[in-house]
Amino acid sequence: MGLFKHPEVILMHYDITVIGSGIAGLYTCISAESEYNVLLISKSDFLNSNTYLAQGGIAGVLAEDDSFESHFDDTLKAGKSENDKRAVEVMVKEGPQDILRLKDIGVEFDTGSDGRLLRTLEGGHSIRRIVHCKDSTGKEVAQKLLGRVVDRQNISLMERTFVYDIEKRDDEFIVYLIDHKGHKQSVTSSNVVLATGGIGKIYKNTTNSSVATGDGICLARKLGASIKKMSYIQFHPTALDVEVEERPLISEAVRGEGAYLLNERGQRFMHKYSPMAELAPRDDVCKGILAEARIQGSNHFYLDISHKDSDYVRKRFPYIYEKCMEWNIDMTRERIPVYPCQHYLMGGIDVDINSSTGIQGLYAVGECSNTGVHGKNRLASNSLLEGMVFSRRAVSTMKLQRHAYEKIDLAVKNDGVNHIDKGIKSEIMDIMQSSYFIEADIEKSLRGVKRLGEITSELREGSYRTDIEYYETLNMAQVASMILGEIIENADFK
Repeated sequence: MGLFKHPEVILMHYDITVIGSGIAGLYTCISAESEYNVLLISKSDFLNSNTYLAQGGIAGVLAEDDSFESHFDDTLKAGKSENDKRAVEVMVKEGPQDILRLKDIGVEFDTGSDGRLLRTLEGGHSIRRIVHCKDSTGKEVAQKLLGRVVDRQNISLMERTFVYDIEKRDDEFIVYLIDHKGHKQSVTSSNVVLATGGIGKIYKNTTNSSVATGDGICLARKLGASIKKMSYIQFHPTALDVEVEERPLISEAVRGEGAYLLNERGQRFMHKYSPMAELAPRDDVCKGILAEARIQGSNHFYLDISHKDSDYVRKRFPYIYEKCMEWNIDMTRERIPVYPCQHYLMGGIDVDINSSTGIQGLYAVGECSNTGVHGKNRLASNSLLEGMVFSRRAVSTMKLQRHAYEKIDLAVKNDGVNHIDKGIKSEIMDIMQSSYFIEADIEKSLRGVKRLGEITSELREGSYRTDIEYYETLNMAQVASMILGEIIENADFK
């Protein structure tokens, strides 16, 4: 796909500008009526998102043996009851209709011989309720939604284009853009939807895609939106323990289908830390692994599903099987080395039940938002569900306003001569990895937030070329500062 779908409509006014092409951004686009003039912007390829990487599936009450009350209770238990109950109720009750809409769009969920949707079990759930497309649910969903977006004549597309600033003037926004070649321009919009995903790339080891640098959170804060609970970060207990920064996820569904979590001695241990054992919520499993690591004096842990039929495992988890084989690990015959890894942000841009930030026309959906549904720890497979429900609700509250387009003179910062040293990004990642990995280290957080402040000042005051790399690095430093600052603010120094 080319850089722009409709190059002739650049520098114009849009009813809705959507920033981010994961499930929340794509679902926002298809939820807009055809009379809306919509622009979808992706800073990378449209399919480079955390949605595309999602394996497990989508949680929803779709069978008679399940209930809204059960899904509600499981979500609150996982979130340590810090969830917004009204938001959770909306999600679990409205979510099934959005899952069925995906099916109507053409998403090929796995079904049994009777044609009914197959459901799997994941950590924190009291019943099988996660529908899936083998172990590549996000890929299937993203591809089908993008296909629907491309077919819509009212939606314009910008790929490999970064939003580096947004201004609010009266009742419309000016959105400032820079493409991958360094060209800058602007558009205006009545409504802006931030769907920019998470913050995983501020960590050295993450399951997130390369685009997860907290851009939307920084844009919202500059516009005056409230940012909430940034220290509520989820670490996934079972990422493939290999020496790469973006670590392949070993889906919770592997444990749901019977895999054992083992310590270095080959012993199951999670029963010591939770009555749900391997199927406890993610934060409980992570804490169990840390506790066991201290007892055993070893960080070597494994998932073992080799006791299951090998043909079933390969068929049920083809993506994970292939990923493991890239590292010469045959999961049908041997243990998979795993260790916790940064995975998800529960906090973010504070929004109401309709995804409004409180700034007229500015919405936030998906992982960059804080709807309150996840509380302190997200229940497995609620993320794609949240992205659909609250992006659809955002569109339903928007006002259609027709404006005569007036070209905006772009105030472009005089570019400096220096390119960003990639070592700055690495330093930010190292600070976060050492300061806050499952448990916060207050002393390191204090030193880290000081250094992050210095980095931010250096970036703003230095003579740097303001390309995408510059803006990403600045956003990473600011987001990391927000997280560690909140940890320090909430710390008990007594």
